[in-house]
Amino acid sequence: MLPRHQMLPYTIHMKKLRAALLVLTVVAVLFSARVPASGSRPSEAYLGFDRNDYPGDANLAALHKIFAFTGYWLNNPPGESTNSWHGKRVTIERAGFGFLLLFNGRAYSELKSMDSPGASDGTAAAQAAEAEGFRRGSVIFLDQEEGGRMLAVQKQYVFAWADAVKQAGFSPGIYCSGIEVAEPDGSLISTARDLHDSAEGRELVFWVANDACPPSPGCAFSRVPPPETSGAPFAEVWQFAQSPLRSPIAAACAVSYNADHNCYAPGTRSGQKQYLDVNVARTPDPSRARH
Repeated sequence: MLPRHQMLPYTIHMKKLRAALLVLTVVAVLFSARVPASGSRPSEAYLGFDRNDYPGDANLAALHKIFAFTGYWLNNPPGESTNSWHGKRVTIERAGFGFLLLFNGRAYSELKSMDSPGASDGTAAAQAAEAEGFRRGSVIFLDQEEGGRMLAVQKQYVFAWADAVKQAGFSPGIYCSGIEVAEPDGSLISTARDLHDSAEGRELVFWVANDACPPSPGCAFSRVPPPETSGAPFAEVWQFAQSPLRSPIAAACAVSYNADHNCYAPGTRSGQKQYLDVNVARTPDPSRARH
């Protein structure tokens, strides 16, 4: 017990110490909320959209109220003869969006009848990204629409494409199915897991498509689960809703879609035909492409 004449300064010192500790604790909590520990994923999840057709300058502000990032085609989207995204980088970036850079790859029907064009397509993807003004190091995703285990010629194409993209100074990514399908022996495999497990040390960024309900929440815009719950724990982006709804894969989520079976952002009308696919990522700029 301290003598009475020493108690007041001691009490003051203790109050100062407690106040300092409280400040340090608050700072530590705030810092830990903003800066994830090494090797961990950030806690936030951000919504994004993608579609074959550019949505139009006039719709960007409304879309940005919901979405942090957008897909951006570097060449003609599947089934299209033109690319309406061409030249829109600056407009989209000024509207506040991050990016998912997409390069439309080749189907097996093309690959089986020609020498693998993976390297030349990878170089073309990097050149297209530079021509659009995207910075070096940005992630470019190869659009791979076919599902299940990849055949040898398909893997050769994907990995040659990825190597060429990396050699050109960009980062390779892959958009592919995360839906598991049955193999002849009864085991299950997804395109994403097949490519992930056979990448032979290549650092590919995975954008996984899985609209099966569950795990997909359907055409949803709140309380969306993070990409690693897509069924591919290594996924950095998850496309969880597609337009139109794919039945029976997403049938259990049909109530969340519009009556025409498309997914529309809140506040947009089906008459505008602004249907879209919906994605979630841990960052508002999954391609790390913003200047």
